[in-house]
Amino acid sequence: MLEPLRHFALVAQHRTFTAAARHAHVTQPALTASIQRLEAQMGARLFNRGPSGATLTAAGAALLPRARAALAAVEEGKRAVAEVMGLTQGLVRVGAGATVCTYYLPRFLARFRARHPGVQIHLREGAQEALLDAVESGDLDLAILAKIDRIRPSLAREKWIADELVLVAAPGLPDVDAAPILTLVHGTTTRILTDRFFQDRPIAMELGSIAAIKANTRAGVGVALLSRRAIERDLAMEQLEIVPSDRTPVARPLVLVHRAPHGKSDRLPPAASELLRLLRKT
Repeated sequence: MLEPLRHFALVAQHRTFTAAARHAHVTQPALTASIQRLEAQMGARLFNRGPSGATLTAAGAALLPRARAALAAVEEGKRAVAEVMGLTQGLVRVGAGATVCTYYLPRFLARFRARHPGVQIHLREGAQEALLDAVESGDLDLAILAKIDRIRPSLAREKWIADELVLVAAPGLPDVDAAPILTLVHGTTTRILTDRFFQDRPIAMELGSIAAIKANTRAGVGVALLSRRAIERDLAMEQLEIVPSDRTPVARPLVLVHRAPHGKSDRLPPAASELLRLLRKT
């Protein structure tokens, strides 16, 4: 049952049987047969296949979160047993956005490594929806994201740190009130907030990192909405300055997202539980 569920989740994620088979390292006919067996067991068709790819039926949509939960539970169980029995030294898989990965998490991860040098840490930077999918499916243990208004039923969230975004520019940038915006790509919370609060300004650049945004902002290409934490050194070195605006600062609370019940960590593997406890002590 586990392999068909894994194949089902991959098709739902990648939207085609071909892509799912590639990620599952099986042939497409083998994956198709696996899905057909699962449909027979469930007594319902799980996918509609058309020119745009494979889309979930109502039955498939109902099964998906439960399939992800089952796969995650098995994976977490294997890791927990291995760690308790001393077969591995542990693994923690964390996801976050660009600001958190670069400016908030390093000091916590360094402290964690100092206490637990044998534990591997895998850090993934990504957009919010992709990271939520990864936590739900068990590919990540924890994610640190901007405040989520509508949490998924299988996930829990906890308040963490209050982040704040401000508008910045190179010192002395002429006509700063009309300067274009430099920002991250779609899907990131920085981009969502930039589009929400500065929709009247043209986008000059869509970049893949905060470092690239700051470099081009320092060069005078335009202005940027960035976390105050991300520009502390630039302000101290007078390479950037905060642009006064009645739209800023923009509050962006950060939350911890995980599969454990709120306030507990008994459904996380031991190493991930320890990191969660460390983050809670902020």
